[in-house]
Amino acid sequence: MLGSMNKHILLIEDERSIADTIFYALETENFSAEWKTLGQDGLDYLKSHTVDLIILDVGLPDMNGFDVCKNIRTFSDIPIIFLTARKDEIDRVVGFEIGADDYVVKPFSPRELVARIKVIFKRLQTTPTNSSGVFQVDDLKGRIVYENTLMDLTRYEYRLLKLLLSQPERIFSRAQLMEQVWDAPEASMDRTVDAHIKMLRGKLRNIDADADLIKTHRGMGYSIEV
Repeated sequence: MLGSMNKHILLIEDERSIADTIFYALETENFSAEWKTLGQDGLDYLKSHTVDLIILDVGLPDMNGFDVCKNIRTFSDIPIIFLTARKDEIDRVVGFEIGADDYVVKPFSPRELVARIKVIFKRLQTTPTNSSGVFQVDDLKGRIVYENTLMDLTRYEYRLLKLLLSQPERIFSRAQLMEQVWDAPEASMDRTVDAHIKMLRGKLRNIDADADLIKTHRGMGYSIEV
């Protein structure tokens, strides 16, 4: 059960019927959970309690779920799954680009939601990895050091750089990067990968202005040289 009994989930959802259904599914799998109906209440709870994952409704009464997510990402990289009645592709893209880990469209199966939660927790169960030249990857702490400087990375930037470093000079296609890095690759877009690569390049250059390690292979994908 991936340590379900030790996992505490925060649900931010204003519809009681949906919340009750989700709570029942979570309790069936031995997860503990807390329910908040407002975005601000959820933010307040996060600042004083330990939470392992957030299920966040996009359409909240007091504030947009996207804004709640942006606020959370200023102080935490906790996994976030969006719940929404919106089906537009652009909404999914926005959700992933601001830091969501998954996206579930209403109506949905509670069992599917729980399965997605388990996938996220499974991916977070990591072991120490290796060093690649000027990089040191520490999976237990979820961080990467470049030229003896700790990099300030988002969850997906960390996963993306870690994957590239796992096989230096190998060309990964955008599809391969989405499949291996993102929790919901079918909902991600090529431009999402490109945007994260751009951010990684900028953060590497912030440490070493001459850094040009991530290479673009036109029509093929990306690789890294170390």
